[in-house]
Amino acid sequence: MLALPIFLAISSGFVVVGVYLERKISAFIQDRLGPMEVGKWGLLQLIADLLKLLQKEDIVPAAADRRLFLMAPAVIFASIFAGYAVIPLTPDLLGSSTAVGVFYLLAIISFDVVGILMAGWGSNNKYSLLGAMRSVAQIISYEIPLGLVVLCVVMLCQTLNLQEISFQQGIYTYETTYLFGQRWLGIDVTDWGGIFAWNVVRHPLLLVGYVIFFICTLAEANRAPFDLPEGESEIVSGYATEYSGMRFALLFLSEYAMMLLVSMLGVILFWGSWNTPLPNLGPVRLADWTSGEPGTVWGNVTAVFWLLSKALLAVLGQMWVRWTFPRVRVDQMMFLAWKVLTPAALILLLITGVWRLLG
Repeated sequence: MLALPIFLAISSGFVVVGVYLERKISAFIQDRLGPMEVGKWGLLQLIADLLKLLQKEDIVPAAADRRLFLMAPAVIFASIFAGYAVIPLTPDLLGSSTAVGVFYLLAIISFDVVGILMAGWGSNNKYSLLGAMRSVAQIISYEIPLGLVVLCVVMLCQTLNLQEISFQQGIYTYETTYLFGQRWLGIDVTDWGGIFAWNVVRHPLLLVGYVIFFICTLAEANRAPFDLPEGESEIVSGYATEYSGMRFALLFLSEYAMMLLVSMLGVILFWGSWNTPLPNLGPVRLADWTSGEPGTVWGNVTAVFWLLSKALLAVLGQMWVRWTFPRVRVDQMMFLAWKVLTPAALILLLITGVWRLLG
């Protein structure tokens, strides 16, 4: 139970850091300054925005379906935040070490489309409904190649447990029993450890898989160039058009929580999870120093540092894509999902199966 408050604090704190970073990154890309007035270098700009949203009136349109309209932001946030329950933050700290963690995570985060549809339909606004319909088509379409790529990792690792996938990419492994929980074994998975034990290095084909995964997560999180459900230049703000005050802030929080969640998932599946990238080479065994033994304070501190550092790099990539590429059309979005990414993911799945049989 300790993990859930920690993840709530991390996701909430990430909004503060992430929004400021995105504003500054967009300003840098567009040769602007970004926020500069509120606080030193504009550091307090988001605090001012949050105070403004908290003080705004929570308006419900007269023609809206009140129950659906009010419930939608909570459903969206709850479905995304529930995904953090199976994310291994450290070797010791995670909400649930369920054996079907990957399946649970993919299932629960796809439920946010129900909340988006509730928001679009309940608002009784044509722009909101258009945004919700786009979101349903987009998320369902991109879940296909996303699921196929994740299946490639599952085939290679032979487990759906995200914690076990993490251990397979480090210098320690562990055994799990239903009666006695889990115990750590100090056994090197590879002679070198570090980056050489990561899935994308052990199985180079997964580098292509991560590219597909990254593109699909942009669509799953409604991020540009796949931000069609809330395309400001076309449908005002899509499914969020009629929202104000705290409920709009909750929708905003959900988007950034989704960005962090899919980035953590990508790091766990492909980039070594909470394991250090430094290998054990020579007389100074860097992996031992920078990835402490499970069950120790240093082991937990270093694990949090490596996981969040790698996840934030992925988030920076999402921000860079948003301010670099133009929004695609609806037909281009569907073409990319069904005629490019899905066939590529199927071919990768076939090659992965052969790799596993021969390996």
